[in-house]
Amino acid sequence: MATRPETARKLLLYWMYASFGLVWFISCVVVVGESMSGELPAARAAVNIALLTCFFAFTPVLLHEAFDHRPRPTLKLLLAGVLSVVVLALSPLDSPSSVMWLQTVTFWASLAALYLRPLAMIVMAAAQVAVVTVYCALMTIQGWQGVLVVQVVNSVLMIGAMLVWRWLWWVIRDAHKSREARARLAVAEERLRFARDLHDLLGHSLSVITLKSELAAKLATKDADRAAAEMAEVRALAGESLFEVQQAVHGYQALDLDEELAGVRAALEAAGVRCAIEARTDSLSPSARMLLAWAVREGGTNILKHSAATRCEITIDEGVLEMLNDGVTELPATPGSGLRGLSERLVTVGGSFSAEPTPGGRFLLRAVVPA
Repeated sequence: MATRPETARKLLLYWMYASFGLVWFISCVVVVGESMSGELPAARAAVNIALLTCFFAFTPVLLHEAFDHRPRPTLKLLLAGVLSVVVLALSPLDSPSSVMWLQTVTFWASLAALYLRPLAMIVMAAAQVAVVTVYCALMTIQGWQGVLVVQVVNSVLMIGAMLVWRWLWWVIRDAHKSREARARLAVAEERLRFARDLHDLLGHSLSVITLKSELAAKLATKDADRAAAEMAEVRALAGESLFEVQQAVHGYQALDLDEELAGVRAALEAAGVRCAIEARTDSLSPSARMLLAWAVREGGTNILKHSAATRCEITIDEGVLEMLNDGVTELPATPGSGLRGLSERLVTVGGSFSAEPTPGGRFLLRAVVPA
């Protein structure tokens, strides 16, 4: 995705709220204009504006309820419908702005469609069109055919737009969940790999040690020399197993800086984060490269799990690593165990570590190691 899910959700919300606010503002301006022209009494205009304000105030609440799941119709939805009907009843239908007052009921119908199943939604929309058409035909001199066409077109467009908005919301929500799932999957796969390596190393050795220990126990009272030989083999096998585990752990801890940079870039870009890397590491010692590799891994994990970044810049200038991203979120009261462990490791060898927001609204992880 070109943008992060959290940003897309905010843009969709702002777009919807701005649209509703614009409709409310235009409606109020029309009411004031008709009041000033004498077509609408001032008291009635004030009541209309108050009703319109109450109606549009319900909109964010109803949308939040309907966008996250498909709830059953609520009392708030019913109250909003009553407000839209009262606004229509108090509005002059023989004025040029009559279409706007008719759309207030249609707008409520589009909100109600989010709470209903497809068949119930169609029945509700048809009933709303029929009732409004009959009401306008009785209260005005307009022909019912023209009112019917306008109502059908408005209902289809507004209900369709509302359903498309909710579909976009669901797509963005699912994208957000899939990104979190990818991060958890990457951690789970790494744990599984390490567990599989340990099983392959220790499974056979421990099985042989168990069998030889049982044999030595049985021979202890019958053949002491053979029992001692078996225990000597057990001790040798245990020593070999310990050495293999130490080698495996050392290999797990001994990271390669270039491989970590490539891995972090791939993981971030898979999650929709553009990653730019500039590294000058020719003069770094092996120990310094390994420390920076750990810092790169921890920084990448931190971005995936705790940020809303769309871009990350990684620079390494000799012994100084800086990872800068634009996904600042609310920070925890205390840093996580990974960052604490990394800080302790760097300070122990004479380096330094910091991870904090910058004045420009971004987040900077900075690690310095002796070159």
